[in-house]
Amino acid sequence: MRRTKILATLGPATDKPGVLEELFRAGVDAVRLNFSHGSAQDHIDRANNVRAVSKKTGRRVGILADLQGPKIRIARFAEDKVWLDEGQDFALDINLNENDGDNTHVGITYEALANEVKEGSRLLLDDGRVVLDVVNVVNGRINCTVVVGGYLSNNKGINLLGGGLSAAALTEKDKEDIITIGKIQADFVAVSFPRCADDLHLARKLLADVDCHAGIVAKIERAEAMQKEVMDEIILASDVIMVARGDLGVEIGDANLPAAQKILISRSRELDRAVITATQMMESMIENPIPTRAEVFDVANAVLDGTDAIMLSAETAAGKYPVQTVQAMVRVCLETDKQRAARTSKHRVDTRFERTDEAIAMAAMYLANHSDIQGLVSLTESGATPLWMSRIRSGLPIFAFSGSEATLGRVTLYRGVIPIYYELKTQDHVQINRDVIELLKQFHYAEKGDTFIITKGDLTGQEGGTNALKVVTVGAGLIPE
Repeated sequence: MRRTKILATLGPATDKPGVLEELFRAGVDAVRLNFSHGSAQDHIDRANNVRAVSKKTGRRVGILADLQGPKIRIARFAEDKVWLDEGQDFALDINLNENDGDNTHVGITYEALANEVKEGSRLLLDDGRVVLDVVNVVNGRINCTVVVGGYLSNNKGINLLGGGLSAAALTEKDKEDIITIGKIQADFVAVSFPRCADDLHLARKLLADVDCHAGIVAKIERAEAMQKEVMDEIILASDVIMVARGDLGVEIGDANLPAAQKILISRSRELDRAVITATQMMESMIENPIPTRAEVFDVANAVLDGTDAIMLSAETAAGKYPVQTVQAMVRVCLETDKQRAARTSKHRVDTRFERTDEAIAMAAMYLANHSDIQGLVSLTESGATPLWMSRIRSGLPIFAFSGSEATLGRVTLYRGVIPIYYELKTQDHVQINRDVIELLKQFHYAEKGDTFIITKGDLTGQEGGTNALKVVTVGAGLIPE
């Protein structure tokens, strides 16, 4: 069974009749609603469609709402785009009319930029395709020299090499979008460009105000977020980290990106947080029905690094082959998951556990990895036990049984964790074990002779109460065939 999760962005390509259901059957585990595009009603409609197809297919697929965040952009050109030559002068001017750009200057939407750059600052436009060096700043006009030229079109993004721009992570648009997200009741909300833990705490509070308790995804996009203290602060304040390789690569330099990805994945797992790896994972499949070998290696390396999920953006939202893209990614993940490097772990071997439920989770994984076990079952209220289990590398499936839809949604991004709805109707532990095995058999996860580890609490249904571990075999003892 595939352990690495696939997160697919929805858009016009997936709105076509039948495509969303095909994505479900191809293997998506969660979908992304990109609030940088579309109306509030577009997102509500797509979320409703996801829930309808989940019900139809019997697969619980999570919903991640991705906030736009601060977009530091140039304004517009009179003729939509211009060509810039290497070595020419070009200016970004906060005083220029929004539509009056030409090949000598263009307006900018982020007025503070003129106060945050200085002589020698390097600006990267359009994800680094155009590079400018600042010569000086005069009355809000940032005079530059073109270092890397090319076409530059309307509304392209601006990054400062090395980071340091002060734009707030949550904009007024984001705050309005959070109201929509409350109506959708998304499972996760991604915060763009967080600078510190306070940005994530504010997002959590705003969500709570609209009665939404979605997991917080921190998108690591700023250079300053790679500083050790800031990184740990952001990871601990969030539920999931996204290695957002687009803007991050622009700010720290592409050559530093592979190491940054490995550091972020490793540190997030050490701190018991899930990780998504994103951006251009199968970019060529926007136009082509098969991936390049470089893209196959990129996906495989993220799996070997230990990422929980890999994300598709335009490949599924606007590409020609959304279903084939997911199928290709599934194949790569399945084969890579089989490698020993993806199944071995020394996570927390020398750690003293403060909580019983955490110790039970670690003990279950140790037993599973050193015995003839076919899978683990966690009866969970909060999703914490399957999260801890999933931090240990293993080739075994982890089944999260819960009667809470919010919890089932939360675990859709955890590596190797399969959500199964189970409504607890008894405190009889023998009957619960039988119910669990019967459900596994119904979903074709269990057959006679298979052995499973079941974790639960003496007082089942109590959050944080996991204190028991049971080994059961189908067709043996009190468990019928």
